[in-house]
Amino acid sequence: MSDLRSITVDLGERSYPIIIGSGLLGGGFDLSAHVSGPDCLVVTNETMEPLYLDALLADLPGKQVRAISLPDGEAYKTLETVEDILDTLVEGGANRDTTLVALGGGVVGDITGFAAACYMRGVDFIQVPTTLLAQVDSSVGGKTGVNHASGKNLIGAFHQPQAVLIDTATLKTLPDRELKAGLAEVIKYGAIIDADFFAWLEDNIEALIARDAEALGAAIQRSCELKAAIVAEDEREGGRRAILNFGHTFGHAIERCQGYGEWLHGEAVAAGMMMAAQLSGGDEAGEGRIGKLLERAGLPTRPPAIAASDLLAAMGMDKKVRQKQLRFVLLRALGDAIVTSDYDAQRLDEVLEAAI
Repeated sequence: MSDLRSITVDLGERSYPIIIGSGLLGGGFDLSAHVSGPDCLVVTNETMEPLYLDALLADLPGKQVRAISLPDGEAYKTLETVEDILDTLVEGGANRDTTLVALGGGVVGDITGFAAACYMRGVDFIQVPTTLLAQVDSSVGGKTGVNHASGKNLIGAFHQPQAVLIDTATLKTLPDRELKAGLAEVIKYGAIIDADFFAWLEDNIEALIARDAEALGAAIQRSCELKAAIVAEDEREGGRRAILNFGHTFGHAIERCQGYGEWLHGEAVAAGMMMAAQLSGGDEAGEGRIGKLLERAGLPTRPPAIAASDLLAAMGMDKKVRQKQLRFVLLRALGDAIVTSDYDAQRLDEVLEAAI
């Protein structure tokens, strides 16, 4: 097991640690110390179960543990899947001192957190993310939820975990496509808040794609540090936290129009970041550097063939919309993002038409 690194998400009495290391699963870390009650329900999926379930169980000594395995994929991020988890809890006689443990990527984490928020009006849960995207983004910050046919993550709740356990060794089994999709969220942090980190990514992108352990560990740690600071400042996205949605207004619309699961979330966000940079003002906002870095990461810089009118209609269901008006995360410069409804509508039309 490598040296542990710990980052605190500072939310007063509800603060929790993000623990990062390699070899933490399989008895390498006592996760039971973060489980207040006697029993757990591990929620995983059909892909992760044979890879890591037994290893996770070794980290929960002295606890009564049951498990449920979900179908794998964004298409199953639904209320019906949440109902399956709730049925399992009820049938097992789970009480308010039961802890849910999410073992998997962002879909598993979001679904498990939402089930934990709902069951008996809220029980504890722990995130054990196994994909790069989940490790650097979705496992941290307490956003939980499921998709609706009309939009991504429209149904959900803020429900913070008790801990986030990141075993970077799980990335060894991550498919190349999913690793690259996770890099989109890493690149996002540099673009919106840390220009020096963006420059570091430019210098190290090939090492990250090659799964260099030191580079991945550094990228995960810095991403988590940046997100933890923003969440501590604005837990429920009333202000600054919304900058974390850079590229997501376009990206979520792409996912909805294509059908959830056709493109990975990070792929859609990558194309969305490029469109947001173009709407921000082009090269003055770092469009050229963002585009080159996304291309080097093997990520798309244009959406698939979707009618511009369909994308615009889908963006109307974005959660940042206020008083029927779209709001975008735009860049004044690399590392300097704002959320605004003051954008050039004609320029938006041009960006949509040019992208398609």
